[in-house]
Amino acid sequence: MADRRTEILRAAVRVIARRGVRGLRVGELAAEAGVSTSLIYYHFTDRAGILRQTLEYVNDRADRYTAERGVEEARTPHTDLERALLPELQDTPEVRENSTAWGELRASAIFEPDLRQELAKATLTWVHETAELISRARPQGTAPAHAAAAERLTSLLEGLSMRWLSGSLPIDHARRLLKEAIAVELDGIVEPQTPGLD
Repeated sequence: MADRRTEILRAAVRVIARRGVRGLRVGELAAEAGVSTSLIYYHFTDRAGILRQTLEYVNDRADRYTAERGVEEARTPHTDLERALLPELQDTPEVRENSTAWGELRASAIFEPDLRQELAKATLTWVHETAELISRARPQGTAPAHAAAAERLTSLLEGLSMRWLSGSLPIDHARRLLKEAIAVELDGIVEPQTPGLD
């Protein structure tokens, strides 16, 4: 059984996914979690603390479901990269809720500077992890090329996710676009040329 703090974080994700960050009220969160408002303040101090910890919880939850990849016979660095990114585009309640909350928290960081540092840290970790997978698939590339490809792919994935969640893009099409982008990025990474060795 999850502890009270985790239950509050789960409830915060549900409330943010349903009402947005601006709609998050401590009283509603307490009712959703089945706890008192004083217990929320005990664990999180203030609203900014709730948001920071919820962002961390969303990120950890995404790490878990993207790590739960199926075992396939033909496992390659390319398929490992796909299996790390494509689970973010699953039409399951958990992924839908998590992605909605992530998008809300990212958008809110524009207006809530307290979220920016945590969001930047989580994004940087995601980009580094993706760059590592890209480097396994294309070891002949440079670290800056791997990082740039990871930045483009994670940015695209966030955009595709928001379009899917807002009903602007069918999920199958979003997944197809992401798979094509992965292939394009990997094909674009080439061995660096040494000057003067033509």
